[in-house]
Amino acid sequence: MTRSLLFSLLLVPALAAAAPTSSAPRASVRRFALLVGVNDGGEGRARLRYAVTDARSFGNVLEELGGVQPRDTLLLLEGDRAALESALVRFKAMVAAATTPGTRIEALIYYSGHSDEQGLLLQKDRFGYRELRQALESLPADVRIAILDSCASGTLARQKGGVRRPAFMVDASSAVRGHAILTSSSEDEVSQESDRIGGSFFTHNLVSGLRGAADVSGDGRVTLHEAYQFAFHETLARTEETRAGAQHPAYDIELAGTGDLVMTDLRSTAAVLVLEDLVDGRLYVRDSQGRLVVELKKYAGRTTELGLQKGRYSVMRKVLDQTSRAEFELGEGGRTVLAASAFRAVQGELTAMRGGGALPATVSAGAPEVAAAGSGRRSRFVNVGLFPGLQTNDLMTSGEPVDNHLSVSMGMSRMARLDGVAVALGANVATDQVDGLQLALGANVVRGDMSGTQWAIGGNWTHGKAEGLQAAIGLNLARASGTLGQLAVGANVSGTSLAGAQLAVGGNWTAGDVDGVQGAVGFNHARDRVTGLQVAVGLNWAAEARGAQLSLLNVGGDVKGAQVGLVNVAGRMNGLQLGLVNVSRELESGVPVGLVSIARNGQFHVEAFGSDFNYANTAIKVGSRYLYTTLVLGMGSMEGARGPSHWSLGLGLGAHIPVSERFFLDVDAVSNTLYDWNVSFEGDRLLHQLRLVAGFQVAPNLAIIGGPTLNVLHDVSGEPASNPSRLPSLDAGGVRLWPGVQVGLRI
Repeated sequence: MTRSLLFSLLLVPALAAAAPTSSAPRASVRRFALLVGVNDGGEGRARLRYAVTDARSFGNVLEELGGVQPRDTLLLLEGDRAALESALVRFKAMVAAATTPGTRIEALIYYSGHSDEQGLLLQKDRFGYRELRQALESLPADVRIAILDSCASGTLARQKGGVRRPAFMVDASSAVRGHAILTSSSEDEVSQESDRIGGSFFTHNLVSGLRGAADVSGDGRVTLHEAYQFAFHETLARTEETRAGAQHPAYDIELAGTGDLVMTDLRSTAAVLVLEDLVDGRLYVRDSQGRLVVELKKYAGRTTELGLQKGRYSVMRKVLDQTSRAEFELGEGGRTVLAASAFRAVQGELTAMRGGGALPATVSAGAPEVAAAGSGRRSRFVNVGLFPGLQTNDLMTSGEPVDNHLSVSMGMSRMARLDGVAVALGANVATDQVDGLQLALGANVVRGDMSGTQWAIGGNWTHGKAEGLQAAIGLNLARASGTLGQLAVGANVSGTSLAGAQLAVGGNWTAGDVDGVQGAVGFNHARDRVTGLQVAVGLNWAAEARGAQLSLLNVGGDVKGAQVGLVNVAGRMNGLQLGLVNVSRELESGVPVGLVSIARNGQFHVEAFGSDFNYANTAIKVGSRYLYTTLVLGMGSMEGARGPSHWSLGLGLGAHIPVSERFFLDVDAVSNTLYDWNVSFEGDRLLHQLRLVAGFQVAPNLAIIGGPTLNVLHDVSGEPASNPSRLPSLDAGGVRLWPGVQVGLRI
């Protein structure tokens, strides 16, 4: 029973409640927006540059793609407290005037500017978060949304505890009520803006997501959930290394209903840019005036559509250390497809070094020969030596860079570019590119690209792109890797994305995406997305997983596929979780199968009921929408006893079956241990139950429950088991069998 108590402790922190669903007829939708931008935060605070720009930018995307009509938009720029109060009164009147039967009203308030832990800072005035929440809740709208891009704005989301639900929809096929609050930072963080992007990080990423960068489903519509997830990850990634530090957007969502809230619909725009599936890398889309319109990280294998205004645009594409550019024009009502072949390399500009020579000022995209062309280096078939300075490359060329096809050294060999084989007892160093094979007992080092094989007892280190295989007893390190296979007894490290396999006895660590397999005895780590398989004895960790994670402990942010292990943890789960303990912040689809399954948007119920063998029972049920784990504690008395004669502790697994909006069935199997009232934890009697419990929801947090049970009681010591029930039982060779009943309440 110690094991049962241990599992029960895991249930305590899981506080989530499933919202009742309801069906509703189709209705028309009308959305209103109040947009506030204030650069002036008052005396002692630096004047912002882009708060007004952010408000206009967010308003533009709502009008172009979000279904907000110009007459339903109220714009307040550089206003004080009195101006905001007046705008809120006008906004409430606009919303109230539009309320008609059969029309669902949605109201959105956006603010960009200064704030602190207490409220919004409007020039010399402050507008408190409590006042703002009251103003939001007083709006006569079915759905109310607040988006704050300001310092410490997460305080508003913490004013009242919220539970995130699956994203909800603006289309007429859904029925949803409630509010959603998104903030650009947590309660103790600053929100940041950037001259490079011409706006704040959060609004810039949110607008990019609403224009289509966040459409992970590929259905041409961006939901609130997709937009928030995109803005969260991009804002965090872009601010991790700023002087102000990482910025974590926050949320408070309290909604009830069905469907997803579509924030923008790309099918309604006049012009669409289609990025075909072979296009990958980080993309920067700028308009004809050079303003950054959309920024996103595009993955190969998936088509992405962006809703833009008609006009001329340019796209800068960065993949590892390569940069390319494409230009296009969008016409009215047109769809322009941008293929990977449309991008042209951006050539580096040669600059003079002090002391002579020339080097590229910027990295040349896809043309490593450009650097060599201006360097005047030579090519020799063979290099023989002990170490740099005492090798034919240096002795015959006065130290100038030399390309080799074959290099043999007892100590360390160095060449500019290797197109062949290099063998050394110490180390091989290629300052440019390898198209062949390097073998070393010590280490292999490549400063440029590697297209071939490296073998080392010590380690392999590649600074640029790598395509081929690295194998080492010690460590494989690729600072910026492309397609690559890494095999090591120690560890594999990839500085950016990896497509291939990482296999290590120690661990695998990738700073970018993994498209392939990570296998390790110790751990696997992918900072971004894993498309494929992670297998480890110890730990698998991935920000996004598209495939399977197999390990004792699996941790994923956004998981689509399977997690199999002792403990599985996911932020957003779509697929199978199979383990002793399964935890997910948001379970969208799929099934968690385990002894304890916890989902914030799943079940958490407390039950109080009486049964035929215990007059008082308390139970906790926690799990996903359809599967749950229950812990039951009860006490009862034998017939003729004046007080309690025994107490029981049970653990079980079950299935929740919603029958209608208010009626449900629970089917579970529970094993209980019965203890004598005056003896602690010395119970020999085991009671196994198969229970069918029907429930009727009389209120959102109150249900009447009851139903029949099938009970089997036996004594592990072999002694005949006495009947604890008030109902008659059948004695089958020392085992008691009887049908029972339980009735109670659930909250």
